[in-house]
Amino acid sequence: MADDRQERIRNRAHQIWQQEGQPAGQDERHWHQAAADVDAEDAAGTSSVARKPAKKAAGADKAKAAPKEAKAAKKSSKPKKATAK
Repeated sequence: MADDRQERIRNRAHQIWQQEGQPAGQDERHWHQAAADVDAEDAAGTSSVARKPAKKAAGADKAKAAPKEAKAAKKSSKPKKATAK
């Protein structure tokens, strides 16, 4: 039973991490939030194991990535300046 709870917390923490854009150094906060979510589900008699995670809106990931890709494209097209010796 404890293994099942740990697995549910691990999966929920991973889901939170992904939803927040995979930030570094937030694993402990994600774990505690996931534990609270799992405990609340148990108290309410629901389970995240039975439910599928909510899908993101179409193009949500692309909207975030587009500016970064555009910036990289602009950066690579600029000619390098000659340096004086």
